[in-house]
Amino acid sequence: MAVLPVRIVGDPILRSTTSPVTTFDAHLAKLVEDMFETMDDVGGVGLAATQVGVDLQIFTFDTDGLRGYVINPVLEIGEELQNQRQEGCLSVPGLGFHLPRAQWAKVTGVDVNGEPVTYEGEGLTARCLQHEFDHLQGMLYIDRLEGEDKKTAFRTIRNRSYNNVADQTQAKRSATLGTSFAASSSSAFGQPAEGN
Repeated sequence: MAVLPVRIVGDPILRSTTSPVTTFDAHLAKLVEDMFETMDDVGGVGLAATQVGVDLQIFTFDTDGLRGYVINPVLEIGEELQNQRQEGCLSVPGLGFHLPRAQWAKVTGVDVNGEPVTYEGEGLTARCLQHEFDHLQGMLYIDRLEGEDKKTAFRTIRNRSYNNVADQTQAKRSATLGTSFAASSSSAFGQPAEGN
């Protein structure tokens, strides 16, 4: 297993709509293992494949005692909104904003063997499933912000000093990097500073 580099806002892959997984092999299984190791290493509760530079519909998560991953996910959400909770992202380090999300969410998809999987939950788990699914659509949580919060987020990212935050985050993370599946492939959250 290896810890992979986490892409930071500004990297074009974070704005890409991902491709479905069609090949279920040892490389895919290793990618999922590496994503778990990376998520754990950086203290995230979720990680999408785009965040490690891979253009595939995969994400991992570990929230409220529920740990898993889903390939080619389909998201279903309830109508009731949960109380706004501060959300952050591993790809947008140093920022956190309150964001409304559905109270309940469910994802269905497959595992590394192509077998069906389903995960559902409320609260933080629901928030995480929605956040990671958004990544696979080329969307960051800051895109869902409104009003002054959205202006503040994008103003902060455009500010030169934000580059220092991003550089410091990358330097801190690079100490544990291993070999990367992303380097040979086809190309964070719930907590304000790190997250998923």
